[in-house]
Parts: sequence; structure tokens; C-alpha cells
Amino acid sequence: MKTSNTMTELNTPEAIARSIVQAHASRFGEPGGEVVSYSSDDAIYRGAKQACSALGFIEVDAECLARAWQAQTKRIGAFDPRAWPEHPADFSMRSFPPGDREDAFPSCPEKLGLYAVLPDAQWVGRMARAGVPTVQLRFKSSDADAIAREVNAAVQAVKGTGSLLFINDHWRAAIEARAYGLHLGQEDLDALTPEALKTIRDSGIRLGVSTHGYAEMVRADAVTPSYIAMGAIYPTTLKQMATAPQGVARLAAYARLMRGYPQVGIGGVDAARMPEVLATGVGSVAVVRALVADQNPEAAAVKLMTLVADSVTAR
Repeated sequence: MKTSNTMTELNTPEAIARSIVQAHASRFGEPGGEVVSYSSDDAIYRGAKQACSALGFIEVDAECLARAWQAQTKRIGAFDPRAWPEHPADFSMRSFPPGDREDAFPSCPEKLGLYAVLPDAQWVGRMARAGVPTVQLRFKSSDADAIAREVNAAVQAVKGTGSLLFINDHWRAAIEARAYGLHLGQEDLDALTPEALKTIRDSGIRLGVSTHGYAEMVRADAVTPSYIAMGAIYPTTLKQMATAPQGVARLAAYARLMRGYPQVGIGGVDAARMPEVLATGVGSVAVVRALVADQNPEAAAVKLMTLVADSVTAR
């Protein structure tokens, strides 16, 4: 694809869109070139939105990126199609590091390491005893009594192991059982009332939030959680996803934008894919089937933890 370098053409949204696609298509799967020029504010917004849609971003993320490109151009005084937006201020996020904010949730380790997402307390104890540093109880039930029993059992299961336990979704039970942390999906976070969010924050529990693109990362940042989870990186059969698999190129861009947070990559990761996921800069990788579907989960955990340790050493 050839792009004219004249000022007239680059002042149109269509030309701006072509220049952005050329500059970044190779990053997201297709060959492209580079162009640098200046343009009007509205044309940048419309061109960037066209480009991001052409690169496969869903509507809300294309909109978020277009606004960020508009803000970036104002901030640096130039339109540069090569400069993918990665500055928090361009996404209207508050200053980093997030932990300095008065409303920040308590901190957790920057690198949570191997992060095992597990279906019940028995699995939590098993992987904690195997040395997995971070575990999550993802117990699916609408029975309040069963939830309370399982959450309490998981809290007891990690005692004396050194593993950090996060409880998925069941925030009241997690607080009552004094779990180390809570993990919420985006819909769960959005459904919280301000009073409920304040109750969670005031309890002192750590909070992790799932995100699936730029718009959700911005919304998650608004509550300043303890860590950000980003995915799904690869296709996964465990749950129906509203967005296509993100891939490691997008994950790397997400990691650069959210660099003030501990980060967890998740979705379809196994031993073969672990090195390229860790190479994006995330400090933790969550796995499900790579452990619970393995014939020898303890041996699988050791292998995965070794891959994480080797990646940290190589950096």
C-alpha cells in the first residue's frame, strides 16, 4: 500500500487511517510502512477510529483509541501514526504509579508469578502445597452457604503454604473469611454500587480486575485495583468471550499502557505459549486447563513455575 506524503491528503481521515494501518499492521499481522505528518484534531479522531477498526479492534476500543490518539497529538504537538498511544494521560487516566492515589486498593507483589485458577478448595490446597505462588478460587454456585463453606475451606487450605489466595466474584464471603484478595470480572465490577465498592475497599482486601481491551482497562483503572488481568490472549473453551483472542502483540501494548500495575496475562496459555506471553512484560500468567486437565498437575506446576522463573532471570 502506497501513501502520499502531501499535507492535503494527510489532512483527510481516510489518509490518516491508511497511514496508521501502514505503520501498525505488521504488529497485528500484516505488512506495512511508516509516515509522519500533522493534521487537524477532528480528522485525527475520525482517521484513527477508522484505522483501529480496520486493525480489528471492537467499537468501544476503537473509540477509546481514537480519543487517545487525539489527546496524544495535542500533548506532543504532532500527529505521528507510528506512535501508538501508550501514555496514561492520553486515555484520561490519573497519574501513575496508581499506588500513590488515596483511593488505591492495597498493593500486591509486582510479579505474582504463576497464577492458578482453580474450581474448588481441594484444588486450591493441592496447588498451594505444590508451591504455586498465587491461586484463585473460582467456585461457581448460587448457594450462599456452599459459597461460604468453600471460601473458608480455601482460606484454610493455603495457610502455611505461602500462596496468595484470591476469591473470584464472591466478595462478601471473601471479606468474611479474610481472604488475601478478591478478583472481579468486568461485569461484576460494573454492577457494584458505590456503597458496595466502598465496603470492599474499606475491608483492606486486595482487588484484581479482568479486562479485555482498552475501554475495560480504563474503567478498571478508575477504581485503582491491586492488579490488572488482561486477556483472553489465545482461544479458550472455558468461557464465552465477547471479544476475539487478543494475541501477544496487543497484550504487549496493554502492558506498556498499564505499566503502573502488577499485570496478569490470561486465556489459553500453556507451557508452549508461556515464554512469548512473559516476553510481553507481564509479571504473571494465569492458567486453568494447563493444570487441572494435566494427568500430573504437580509436575505441570513445577514446569510452568520454572518457565516463569527463567523468564524473570533472562530480563
